[in-house]
Amino acid sequence: MEQTSNRYLAQAPIGGLMLKFAVPCILSLLVSSLYNIVDQIFIGWGVGYLGNGATNVVFPITVIALAVALMIGDGCAAFLSICQGKHDTESAHRSVGNAITLLLICSAVLVVLFVLFRDVILAAFGATENNLPYAIDYFNIIIIGIPFYIVTNGLNSIIRADGSPKFAMLSTLVGCILNVILDPIAIFVLQWGVSGAALATIAGQIVSTILGVGYLFHARSFHLHKESFLPQGGLLGKILPLGISSLLPQLSIVIIMGVMNTTLVKYGALSEYGADIPMTVVGIVMKVFQIVIAFVVGIAAGCQPIVGYNYGAGNGQRVRQIFKTMMLAEAVVGLVSMLAFQLFPVQIISLFGSESDLYNQFATYAFRIYLSTILLCCIHKSISIFLQSLGKPVQSMILSLLRDFILCVPLILIFPMFVEPGVMGPLYSAPIADVVTLLVAGVMMASVLKKLNQMEESHNLILKSVETA
Repeated sequence: MEQTSNRYLAQAPIGGLMLKFAVPCILSLLVSSLYNIVDQIFIGWGVGYLGNGATNVVFPITVIALAVALMIGDGCAAFLSICQGKHDTESAHRSVGNAITLLLICSAVLVVLFVLFRDVILAAFGATENNLPYAIDYFNIIIIGIPFYIVTNGLNSIIRADGSPKFAMLSTLVGCILNVILDPIAIFVLQWGVSGAALATIAGQIVSTILGVGYLFHARSFHLHKESFLPQGGLLGKILPLGISSLLPQLSIVIIMGVMNTTLVKYGALSEYGADIPMTVVGIVMKVFQIVIAFVVGIAAGCQPIVGYNYGAGNGQRVRQIFKTMMLAEAVVGLVSMLAFQLFPVQIISLFGSESDLYNQFATYAFRIYLSTILLCCIHKSISIFLQSLGKPVQSMILSLLRDFILCVPLILIFPMFVEPGVMGPLYSAPIADVVTLLVAGVMMASVLKKLNQMEESHNLILKSVETA
C-alpha cells in the first residue's frame, strides 16, 4: 500500500516534485536564520556596530544549544520513523518521552555551565573592551531563553517525523514574526538596546515552545504517558547515535566562529580597522551566508525522499536526472548570490546600520573575498546532502567536516602570517576550503555516477526480461 501511494515519486515530473518537497524545507530554514538576521538589523540601526559585535560574540552559545537540540531531536525523529515502520507503538512513545526528558536535562546543564563560565566564554569568542558591556547585557537575557530554544528545536524534528512538517514550520514562523514585531518596539520605542532585542527573541521562542508542547497532546503516531518520560539507558543508546551527524556540523561552526573571532580581534587591533570592525563585519557576513545556505540545504533536503525512493527502486537514470536538476537549481542560487555579494556589498551591509567609511571598506573586502566562491560552496554542500540521500552518511560527513573544520580552522590561523594586513588573512580561508572540498566532492560523485550507470543497466535488463516474459 505504501509503495503504491509513493509511486508518484518515480513518475511525477521532477521539477514539480522538487518544488513540493523543497519549498517547506527552505521556508523552515529561512525562518530559523531570520531570527538572527532580524536582531542584527534592528540592533545595527538602534545601537550600532558594537551592539552587533556583541551579538556575534554571544551567538555561538545558541549554536551549541542548537547542536544539542538537533542531536536529541533528529536522533529521536529517526528512531520514531523506524518505530512507525515496525508498528512499535510502545518504543515510539517512550522514545519521544525520553527525548523530551533529555532535552530538559541538557537545557538545565547548559544554562548552569554558561552562567558559571560566562566571562570565559565571551573572551573565547572574541569579546573586546568596547563590545563587552553590550555582550554581557545580551548574554544575561538570552541565556533565559536557552531552554525554550532547545526544546522548540528538538520538538520540531519530532513533529516533522510525526507527519506534520507544516505545523513545525508554522510554530517557528509564529515565533519569528513575534520577534520581528517586538524588536523595534523594544529597541526604538522602549530604548532597551541589546537587552530589548534579547527579550524579543525570548518571547518568540516561548511562543514556539508552547505551540510545540501543545502539539504533543494531538500527535498522530504516539500518545505520551507518565512512564514515557522515565529515562531508559538502552533506548537513549539507540536514539543519540542517530543524531550525531546533526551534532558535529554545528559544533564545527562553533569552533570556526571562536577561532575566526579571536583571530580577527588579534590582527584587527594591529590594523587601521581596529578590533571591533572586522569581528562585527565577518559575523554579519557569515549570517548572510546562512541565508544562502538555507536555500541550498532546503533544495537538497527536499530532494532526499525523491532520491531515496528512486535509488531504492534501482532507477539510476531518474536519480541522475534528479541530481542534474538539483545541481542546476543550486548553481542558480550560487550564481545569483555571488553576483549580489560582488556587486552590492555596501548595499547589503547597509541593511545592518549606517557606519563609517572604514567599516564599509572592510565589509566590501569581506563579502568579495570570503564569499567569492559561494557558487562552489552551494554545489559541494548539496552534493554532501545528496550522498546522505543515497545512504552514504560517512562520505557526506567527510565533506561537511572537510570544508567547515579540517580546512577552515587551520587556514584562518595560518593565512594572517602571509597576508598584509594580517586581518585580511582569515577572509581567504573559505575560498581555498571551497575549492579543495569541491575537488573531493567531484571524486566522490564520479564513483557514485558510475554506480548509478551500472544500476540503470541492471534496471533496463530487468525491464526487458519482464517485457519478454
